[in-house]
Amino acid sequence: MNGILEMPAPAADRRIPYGPEALHFGDLRLPAAAGPHPLVIFIHGGFWRARRNLEYAGHLCAALAERDVASWNIEYRRVGDPGGGFPGTLEDVLLACRFVGELAQSYPLDLTHLTVAGHSAGGHLALWLAAQECLPLRRAISLAGVADLRRGSELHLGDGAIDDFMGGSPAQMDAAYRSASPLELLPIRTPQLVLHGTLDDVVPIELSDRLAAASSNCAVLRLEGADHFDVVDPRSRFWPAVIGELAG
Repeated sequence: MNGILEMPAPAADRRIPYGPEALHFGDLRLPAAAGPHPLVIFIHGGFWRARRNLEYAGHLCAALAERDVASWNIEYRRVGDPGGGFPGTLEDVLLACRFVGELAQSYPLDLTHLTVAGHSAGGHLALWLAAQECLPLRRAISLAGVADLRRGSELHLGDGAIDDFMGGSPAQMDAAYRSASPLELLPIRTPQLVLHGTLDDVVPIELSDRLAAASSNCAVLRLEGADHFDVVDPRSRFWPAVIGELAG
């Protein structure tokens, strides 16, 4: 297991609830300089399961603050939590996205420079959010994300994590998959960027390639030699490319 998952992250500036449930909260990190600041809504991964939370993404979000970019690192209900999985997880991230308007009333955030990004399952959720057009996003960035739920189910990613998240297989839940899989929600008006390591053995780069091939406004950045966690680890040799895109 990659060490970044176990390392304590720098503390957030504020932990703020965005809804009524216990897991409806996000960590806000602000740059030291005066704002208003560009904002990245970040969504952590973990195959949509309750065993992984938002803490590991704090390293990435702290690095954004050093680049004068604010971040809203959101938690949400996952498989194993009451109400988690499809559709509750999607409802949560949509609620957290819409809450950004309230954040901007209290903190120096520039919502004309707003990006949504996520890692792994969070990459799927970031792309799905972009398709909902809940806010005027500049970009949606997927870091090693699950961009094609149907193909991911066929590959049995995460020992059946997609079927667990969706509540069944594509054959059993065809309409649900069509409503939740970024590839099947194209065209997405928000520009998309997918960053993926060529040595990712958790979520294969094939899924990002499939989205980039099908989308008219999706760019792909292939990180030669990177694995699944290099894209969220500020210690990795691939980090300059990742942070350059997130903070760009």
